[in-house]
Amino acid sequence: MDKYKLEEYIADTYGVEADYPWQSTPEYAVYRHSDSRKWFAVVMDIPKRYLGLAEDGRIDIMNIKCPYATISTLLGEEGFYPAYHMNKYCWISVALDGRVGAETVKELLELSHSLTSNKK
Repeated sequence: MDKYKLEEYIADTYGVEADYPWQSTPEYAVYRHSDSRKWFAVVMDIPKRYLGLAEDGRIDIMNIKCPYATISTLLGEEGFYPAYHMNKYCWISVALDGRVGAETVKELLELSHSLTSNKK
């Protein structure tokens, strides 16, 4: 799933639009709960070397919140990296370049959305 399909999926599923809070990186998108404004996903394009990849160029990623046990498991799979620029015990970076299947992206996005919602 690429970032454009992800943006459409988030709008259709969660009814929220991207927020672009940083002037220095205006293309970085934050997705928030409409009630609490808590983040459940951040979409960025970063240099591949920031993820430890020995490749040139940039990569689209999504940072999402996950339980630490899930993060530990996912880090052993292709397309998952320690969270770029966020708490690595609570967040993980997911490649949006086809390395991770769309259904997996959707499932993890739902998990992040649930983990960051206001607890009733």
